[in-house]
Amino acid sequence: MQRHPGGSVVAEKRKRLVLAARALVVILVIFLILQFIRPPGNQSVGESASSIQTLYPVPAEIHDLLRRSCYDCHSNRTIYPWYSYVEPVGWWLNSHITEGKSELNFDEFTSYPVFRQLRKLQAIRQQVEDGKMPLPSYTVVHTSAILTPEERGRIIHWVEAMKDTMKARYPADSLKRPARGR
Repeated sequence: MQRHPGGSVVAEKRKRLVLAARALVVILVIFLILQFIRPPGNQSVGESASSIQTLYPVPAEIHDLLRRSCYDCHSNRTIYPWYSYVEPVGWWLNSHITEGKSELNFDEFTSYPVFRQLRKLQAIRQQVEDGKMPLPSYTVVHTSAILTPEERGRIIHWVEAMKDTMKARYPADSLKRPARGR
């Protein structure tokens, strides 16, 4: 048997290559298995009985802005992009949507106590005014969700009108968070 000079180096490189190939196969198999483990969808059909529009005036223009820039994360009607069906991206998006809906859900808005509705409107105004919503991580991919300064102004104006409507409709004490029991 003829021995190649430095044969142990070649054998060592071959062994590393085989290990790397096996590791890659294991990673690919895990990736494929993950494709069958999907988070639940967030796609209701139609308006909810607790939707903001069922109790408050939402002009068509404002509704369109909210649907375009907010509803994917803040309603029960997410429009999923193609990449959401690739795991683990789908889990990450589902986490974002779940977190967004826990903060504000336009489809559940009227189920909130009145004081919380008012607080959410104040938060919408602040987030939109400060340019914090929609999130930059969302608008990078969904460029149509970017709000122009004029659109931000329209949403802020609508929020202020909504707050005025609430103040006229409800007793002042219902617009404040109840004191916690002692």
